[in-house]
Amino acid sequence: MEPFVYTLVRAPDWTAAEAAGAYAGSADDARDGFLHFSTAGQLRASAAKHRAGVADLLMVEADAASLGAALRWEPAAGGRRPGLFPHLYAALPLSAVMRVVPLPLDAEGRHVFPEGFP
Repeated sequence: MEPFVYTLVRAPDWTAAEAAGAYAGSADDARDGFLHFSTAGQLRASAAKHRAGVADLLMVEADAASLGAALRWEPAAGGRRPGLFPHLYAALPLSAVMRVVPLPLDAEGRHVFPEGFP
């Protein structure tokens, strides 16, 4: 298991989560019945595929161990993509969040991740 898992959240949704004390997820999460997370090695591809061009995006890093049994490692997209992805079957408590980092867009519209992020 990875020590940290990551989700991508729009800034207004994160502001609402801070007020509520937990992040309940996006419309896509509600549709699928869980919060979509990625490992550090999966996150760039996920941002490019699912959040391309989103200007107000935040990278939310959570401590995987603190999420307990609600965090499950499962195939994505019905098993059509390789590897297992972390899915959280609960709201994300703010107490599990290690850091929140803005992901600005570069000149080509790609998200800029923090220096040293895989």
